[in-house]
Amino acid sequence: MLDNAPRGTICIEDIEIGMIRTLRKVVTDEDIEMFATVSTDHNPVHLDDDYAQDTIFGGRIAHGMLTAGLISAVIGEQLPGHGTVYLGQSLKFLAPVRPGDMVLTEVEVMEIDNAKRRVTMNTRCLVNGKKVLVGDATVLAPSRKFD
Repeated sequence: MLDNAPRGTICIEDIEIGMIRTLRKVVTDEDIEMFATVSTDHNPVHLDDDYAQDTIFGGRIAHGMLTAGLISAVIGEQLPGHGTVYLGQSLKFLAPVRPGDMVLTEVEVMEIDNAKRRVTMNTRCLVNGKKVLVGDATVLAPSRKFD
């Protein structure tokens, strides 16, 4: 059997139900500003302290998709890792992430379809133990075997 999987990758043959990988990241003002630039989403709730004070959030918040991007980082770098193809993601935003918040991102394997190389994972982001984002992802995992 030939091994063509990228280094640091967990191949479909080695993925197990219940596997969890995590990432911790402090969301900074610079992260929010860079995300606004890259995404072209310059909503003042993310960038303008005075404006954001008068919103339901009572202050600036990070873009929801910036937080969701941390899920992509876990999937693309850890579980399954390099070579993974994202097929779908559901997201539910439960609470805001603010500049300076430490976000704990968790990805947990829930289902595996070895024949199709598909893995379904529960995805979540927490701040101070409180869920701020939940969802499910489906990915095509790399394999040690050639197709």
